[in-house]
Formats: sequence, C-alpha cells, structure tokens
Amino acid sequence: MDLDKKMSDLTGKSGIMEAIAKENDILVDRTLTELNLSRDSRAEDVYSALTHRLIHLDEHLNTLLDKPDLIKMAMSNSCGKLCEIIFQIFKPPKGLFIKKEKVVELLEKFKPDNLLKHFGYTDVKELVEKEGFASVISALRFTQSTEWMHNFFDAAYSELVPDDFEEREVEIKILEEKWLKVADQFLEKKYHNVSHLKEYGVIFIIPLTIDTPGETTRLLTLLLHYLHEVPFYSDLFRKFLNDKDFNEKFRSLLRGDVLEVQMMADKIKENKNIWFIIQRYLAKDNVSDPRLFLPHLNPEAEHWVKVSNDLTALSKLSSEDDGHISLGYWSGLDFVGDFFPSASSGQVQLVSFDLIDLIMSLVKKGEIKYLYHQQEALWNKIFTEYMGKEKMEKLLEENIIQGSFEL
Repeated sequence: MDLDKKMSDLTGKSGIMEAIAKENDILVDRTLTELNLSRDSRAEDVYSALTHRLIHLDEHLNTLLDKPDLIKMAMSNSCGKLCEIIFQIFKPPKGLFIKKEKVVELLEKFKPDNLLKHFGYTDVKELVEKEGFASVISALRFTQSTEWMHNFFDAAYSELVPDDFEEREVEIKILEEKWLKVADQFLEKKYHNVSHLKEYGVIFIIPLTIDTPGETTRLLTLLLHYLHEVPFYSDLFRKFLNDKDFNEKFRSLLRGDVLEVQMMADKIKENKNIWFIIQRYLAKDNVSDPRLFLPHLNPEAEHWVKVSNDLTALSKLSSEDDGHISLGYWSGLDFVGDFFPSASSGQVQLVSFDLIDLIMSLVKKGEIKYLYHQQEALWNKIFTEYMGKEKMEKLLEENIIQGSFEL
C-alpha cells in the first residue's frame, strides 16, 4: 500500500500529495517568472539566477550587520551588531546544561592532554580560568583526538546526575584568532565555521575572514538555526532528567542516533503505517542512504522553518538604507524544487529552491550542489499536511529516543 493511501485512510484526507505537488509547481513557476526564466530553462541557468539573487541579498545583509569582522570582534570579545540583530529577532530561553564546575571536574579526570600541551598548561582549572569556559570546551572538538572524544563522551557522560545540571543562558562565543591554528581539520570536516555544543549551551564561531559571497547569510542563518536547536534539545534533557536511564538517553540525543537500516526494515514488516525520526542529515555521508527514502521526520528541518520565520521578521527590521532586505522572499520555499534539463549532463537535474541549500552551495562556489535540506523539508511537509504541525512536534518529542512511531 503506498504512503498516500495509508495516510488518507488514517486521516480521511485525500488529494494531499497532489496538493503538495501543485503548491510546489505554483511556487516554482512564480520564482521562475520573477527570475525571467521558464520551465524550459537549463538547470545551470536556474541555479545561477537563484544564487545571484542570494549574492545581492548577502551584500545588503553584510551592510545591515555592519560588515562583521570576526577577528576584530573576537579581539574585543564582542559579537557586535551581529548578535544585536539576532537577539532582536529571536531570544532563546534559558536552557538546562551541564554545570561549568562539573565540566572542569570531568576534564580534570579525563585530561585533554593535546589542549593542555598546545597552550602550555598543566592544570585544567587554570586553563579554563585563563582561556574561558566557552573557548576551552569548543576547542576540545578540534584539539583532541577522535578516540579521546569518544572515551570522554562514553565515560564522563555515564555518571551524570540531575544535580550536575543548571539553568543558564545560551552563549555565542567568537573564538580568538589563536584557535585558528588548531581548527583546520575541524573546518574541513564541518564545511563551515559555526558549530554548537548542546550539553553546554555554547554556540561557537571560528573567526574566518568573510570574503566569499553568501558567507554573511550562512553565518547568520547557522547561528539562528543553533539558537533554535539548542533549546529543542535542552527541553528534552529536562524531560528525561529524572529517568533512571537518563545518561543513556542523554548520550543518544547528543549522538543524534538513527535506527539502522535492518532495524527499520524489521519495523516496516511489523507495522503498516510507521514513520521514523532521523535526527541528522544522513545525506551528508551518503546521498543514497536507503533510510532517506522511508517515511520520516527530521527535527533539523523544523529548526530551519523557524529560521525562515526569523528572516521574515528581519526583513521588517531593515530600512530603505538597507535596500529593503527581502529575506522574506525565501519563506515557504524550503520544500520546493524541480527538475530542469542540464546542459552539462544532457539529462534532467534537480534544483533545490531551498535557501539553505543555495547558501551552502554558493559559499562552496558551486563545487557541491546541496539538495538535502529541501528533501528533508519535503518529508516534514508531507506529514504536516496530513497530521498538522502540533501533532508532528508532539510525536517528535515523544519518540525521538526510540526513533520511530506508529500511526
């Protein structure tokens, strides 16, 4: 039985897939018209027109944010206009994170030798006092070996108790320039210079020069994304904090566990209408991962929907001097994409109209054409049209640990 039939029988709603396809067509046609293109346009031309619109937007956004110089901002220990604007749009609530003194205690027990050696410290407490908590725990990601990180994660996070957590503000930290020397490998793996640590409530920025079209927009949207993602997981920490198996659930959430292919296959045999929860973008590692083609929800895509709403709010903050930044233009295009004839391959090629896919592709100078944000947004869109957004959010929260739910 196909998905549409299953969901229609369950909800009594018919024609949902056709309606989504029609909405996609309308949005594609509208966008093509605004770009002076048509359905017969080449994929390369559609992609080029979309990214050129982004370049124009990025220039205005860079001006609105006072042309952020991350190295200078790090030296002055100030996030400047960047954070001022961000917190005007969205101020995250306090979150539940591991106490700073507990983190120091754990690091004294599991010494980060590479980090200590690099900066000439012998004592973790002194390291944190001199370099700052946010800088030190961020730097663990790119100074310590993968083996050390796994050992620390498995051992240190297996002994946490409720009293080891506290409520505090989410922190955005621009690392000082000296951290650049040890961050190269991390940057190569992550593809961008912004990341976060859910368990500590820290979002960190590696201070690279903003000199590529799209980088300002990427920086802003990633920061907003993490400002939504960190509270999402913090709420889950609270939910499970007093459970007997909290440490196991805590580590599962931090890993972003996803059921293995065989386990999904077994569950499908047992249940005719099952949906899965995929916390990560599996396509980063394998665009043909079979789990991507099974009915599923992705919380990452929902964080991006919230970012889209934030950008619409930002458009209202911009003035004529900023060129009326039309970030709201991209709202509602997250699930949109279509196939166009490709001049290079001679075949049709999928072009994503999703803002995040286009930003990431633009900054990579077209070396990689990202598609997975649009594809994951489409799965969430399908579910929401049948069941509603509130139901989706409820099921995500209730079933994220087990990784699936039955309808």
